[in-house]
Amino acid sequence: MSIQHDVKDLKLADAGREAIEWADRQMPVLRLIRERFEREQPLKGVTLAACLHVTTETANLARTLKAGGANVYLAASNPLSTQDTTAAALVKHYGISTFAICGEDNESYYSHIKAICDAKPLMTMDDGADVVSYLHKERRDVLDGIIGGTEETTTGVIRLRAMEADGVLEYPIVAVNDASTKHLFDNRYGTGQSTMDAVMRATNVLIAGKVVVVAGYGWCGKGVASRAKGLGANVIVTEINPIAALEAVMDGFRVMPMIEAAPLADIVLTVTGNTTIVSGDVFAALKDGAIVANSGHFNVEIDIPALEAQTISRKTIRDHIEEFSLVNGRSVYLLGEGRLVNLAAAEGHPGAVMDMSFANQALCAEYMMTNAKSLEKKVYSVPLPIDEEIARLKLHSMGISVDLLTAKQEKYLTSWEEGT
Repeated sequence: MSIQHDVKDLKLADAGREAIEWADRQMPVLRLIRERFEREQPLKGVTLAACLHVTTETANLARTLKAGGANVYLAASNPLSTQDTTAAALVKHYGISTFAICGEDNESYYSHIKAICDAKPLMTMDDGADVVSYLHKERRDVLDGIIGGTEETTTGVIRLRAMEADGVLEYPIVAVNDASTKHLFDNRYGTGQSTMDAVMRATNVLIAGKVVVVAGYGWCGKGVASRAKGLGANVIVTEINPIAALEAVMDGFRVMPMIEAAPLADIVLTVTGNTTIVSGDVFAALKDGAIVANSGHFNVEIDIPALEAQTISRKTIRDHIEEFSLVNGRSVYLLGEGRLVNLAAAEGHPGAVMDMSFANQALCAEYMMTNAKSLEKKVYSVPLPIDEEIARLKLHSMGISVDLLTAKQEKYLTSWEEGT
């Protein structure tokens, strides 16, 4: 079978293979699953359309799916998140049809999504629900052949649950993001570390002593706030959810509305999954030299048109930093075009956390193959046995053991007769 592709340069493939193999060393759980998949072939004959960040870690997921028998078609889920060396290696060394170029424009982005949908997949795998959305809006002719899919992001799950609520979702989806072995680790530790890594790589500013405003205190926000605090920042959290806001206060952070935090901020980081978090009013209130970045999936969290409307001149001053000179005489620095900064300006999450996220993706693809006929057109949580198995495998790979319940303890936990 010919390998279709649209990548920057196949000559980058050897460097990509080295990087993929390095990431694989940090992903023991996925490696164990790949070995089993190779023996058992649970995805044999499945055409799978995946729209994911094309990174070294994702490459190892694609290898695992292929080892399980799948014919994988991979496109980027963000115009700036592709590692061109990885994309080239996937095509040349691993035989996976890949459509992804770092910096691709909107037209290319959607042409790549079209390309993987043209393969008429049996299953989809999304990071932001763009494939599901495209299929439902533009390629309904392909929908009848799809048995199910998976979704990895908070943003994507929000979109899919909205589709389910409106009665328009045409096939079952497993919300991989809801797995404890995904959001408790990937979202918190992965986003926390990779976001601060991206800010430091792009700017080379000292974080210690800075006022860092973190918009959103979900698992991603918790991770970013924690890592910023660990680097010596004075962290302010903004929230709409009173429970999350209270938790942030109890964790030792100041909490206030964004418009009040803006004049204090040296750095503003958005991780809400919502739109217009940094609005025109916020841009007008920022101090001179404030840095703004987004680590949510889509760049709508930062109202870039509103920023442009206040701008008298703009220029790129370093890789991934654009200076906007505003009518009020101040300058604002936007990182990574307002896109997912940890992938636009750094390398994304470390392999050790993506190991669990992508283990969920692989096992949920297998689950979908086995159970699709009995599932309704809904969004499903990851089955608890899959979640727990991934945690067990991860602990085993780290050389860590846990206690087992004794018969007496099991009886106690399932009885009601015993009290004080």
